[in-house]
Amino acid sequence: MSLALHELPHLIVHRDEPLARYTAARLGGPADILAIAQHRDALIAAVQWARETETRWIILGGGANVLISEYGFRGLVIINRSKETEIDAASGRVVADSGTNLTTLARRCIGQGLKGLEWGVSVPGTVGGAVVNNAGAHGGDMAHNLASVEIIDLETSTTPETWQTQALNYDYRYSVLKGKRGRYIVLQATLQLEPGHDPKELSQVADEFIVYRKRTQPPGASLGSMFKNPPDDYAGRLIEAAGLKGHRIGGVEVSTVHANFFTNTGDATASDYAALIQHVQQTVATRFGVGLELEIEQIGEGLEE
Repeated sequence: MSLALHELPHLIVHRDEPLARYTAARLGGPADILAIAQHRDALIAAVQWARETETRWIILGGGANVLISEYGFRGLVIINRSKETEIDAASGRVVADSGTNLTTLARRCIGQGLKGLEWGVSVPGTVGGAVVNNAGAHGGDMAHNLASVEIIDLETSTTPETWQTQALNYDYRYSVLKGKRGRYIVLQATLQLEPGHDPKELSQVADEFIVYRKRTQPPGASLGSMFKNPPDDYAGRLIEAAGLKGHRIGGVEVSTVHANFFTNTGDATASDYAALIQHVQQTVATRFGVGLELEIEQIGEGLEE
């Protein structure tokens, strides 16, 4: 590639940029290089530059469901802000770039009478992150909305290819893409929603989801649900039954509102979060013989990646 990273179009480049401002939890030390991709071509070009220069890289969307070390990330962090969308109200077909904000897209679809994505109004993050993690809430998830996804599999090609939903092997908060940073680039998703509904009725359902979330989840910057629910049980119930509600390590506390959320009391570090995660997992395993699996991802120096 002949161009330097900062010369690539639709790419804003910073050096030693703190990552806290790009994560929902407002945690994270500096990235050696941070590049904001404002178009899908810039996203692809940034990854190509990293591969050609043998620079370690990751892509972040909305920064939800990630815990980034206070010591930062050695390499290139690409912030995905590619967000072109096409909504066909007549057919219910929605095409959205992977950097599109999921909450914003859900509200736009509701406004055009498209049913099926109302659950997305209470889920932070981007379309790309939702595709990878099979994000969901209130009985809905991406597996039920997604028709196809445009992906680059860097192990086999640098050319985008279209995968049908079945190829993702979706399960609860799982897809074949999850945990494989460095291999896949999610570029665009095509959703199939149900047209012809009353936007006011859909908005009422969505607003009820928001009210429920505010009532059952702690306010403020959050990593979201910390652990996946084990089969036929709930992570929050197990943590509370283990007597850990309100337990604190450093600046992080197991929420007194919902035990599967860990809240920043004001001066938390990623290391505090990591220590509390380990303590909760060990305690629940000892008490109940259940291994809690993280729903979030840990990134950066000193954390598992």
